[in-house]
Amino acid sequence: MNRKTIAITAFALFSLFFGAGNLILPPQLGFKSGDLWWLVAFGFCLSAVLIPILGILAHAKLQGTMFDFAKKVSPTFSLVYCYIVYAISISLPSPRTASVTHEMAIQPLWDSSSLVTSIVYFGLVYIFVVNRSKILDVVGKFLTPGILLILLLIIGASIFTLDFDFGTTEFSSPFTHGILEGYQTFDAIGAVVVGGVIIISINLKDDAASYEVKRSLIRKVGWLAGLGLFLVYTGLIITGALFHDSFDAEISRTALLNGISLKTLGSTANLMLSILVSLACFTTAVGIVTGTADFIKGRFNDSRQAYIITAIIGCILGVLMGQFNVGYIIAVALPALMFIYPITIVLILLNVAPDKFASAKVFRWVVIATIIFSIPDFLGSIGWGESISGITLWIPLSQFHMGWVLPALVVFVLANFIGKKSG
Repeated sequence: MNRKTIAITAFALFSLFFGAGNLILPPQLGFKSGDLWWLVAFGFCLSAVLIPILGILAHAKLQGTMFDFAKKVSPTFSLVYCYIVYAISISLPSPRTASVTHEMAIQPLWDSSSLVTSIVYFGLVYIFVVNRSKILDVVGKFLTPGILLILLLIIGASIFTLDFDFGTTEFSSPFTHGILEGYQTFDAIGAVVVGGVIIISINLKDDAASYEVKRSLIRKVGWLAGLGLFLVYTGLIITGALFHDSFDAEISRTALLNGISLKTLGSTANLMLSILVSLACFTTAVGIVTGTADFIKGRFNDSRQAYIITAIIGCILGVLMGQFNVGYIIAVALPALMFIYPITIVLILLNVAPDKFASAKVFRWVVIATIIFSIPDFLGSIGWGESISGITLWIPLSQFHMGWVLPALVVFVLANFIGKKSG
């Protein structure tokens, strides 16, 4: 694999990750983080960069589908997990890309309804999905460089023209807030979804390549895309922090980004931001729908008809859910994320761990512990927090909505220790 292939694939992976949430979340995080922007950025990049890239490294090791991520727990669990993740993906983050595009790129320029935007948007998504063999070339060569160029202009104009005055933070727990906000990017879920897209696309281009060659390519691509995400996220968080006193404290995520672009890019901001939003959101929607269609196609003996039907269903759901505003979709997504995200994180970590520490028994025990201790966070996210406060008081880190972390770690250690003793 030559450097050109690595660069194009890395650009494509970055673009498939970088969608609606990735664009609108970091600036507001920085806006509210004050002088502790670096701590917020650290937490955000932990859940929105490191974990997703580890997911790509796990794909490099497995070189299969998302089904392989959880099959050590049990084939039935893995199948249920896959269907849940794909259902969430095409019902929430994919439609959210259309909603963000309408609010930031279409509505300010044209007086049209969100329905028209969604229909045109997902019509184009469908065209790209059914021509999936061209995804890497088109996304990597043309779309991603445009995204990066406009982002660099916004970030550069902020860093090099503003005084480094950040104000004070609004967060009581900046690091944890950054981690939880990183959930909303869906990047960990995106890693297990679009990683499969990358693998299938690589196979379509060079099916004769060996396992080691493809593993090396995917690992390099993953780290390069991760570096790009880290730099962009950190840059956007710093940019938001630098504008801490320039906007109303209650400004929305989309309005803040639009305001920052106006102040940094002047009269050309609306056009440039429209291009940025459209490209970033569109490539993510293509990746999600393609990944879902690939999975269903594989479950039905590589049926092209199953692929097409899934793509159609994904685009119809996108049109229907894309009618809601961004804030509503983010709020609706929270309960699902509080439950499925911890499971996804532990599956990624277990799959990148050496096989001697990640037996089928370890997988089962750790995932069960994670599910059990994620339930209080899930119940809290749907408004039942007070009714279970007596339980959560006894769970470490539950006040930060991360009560699953220590139990999963303890069970991982115990499962390996007991496994060695019994062996």
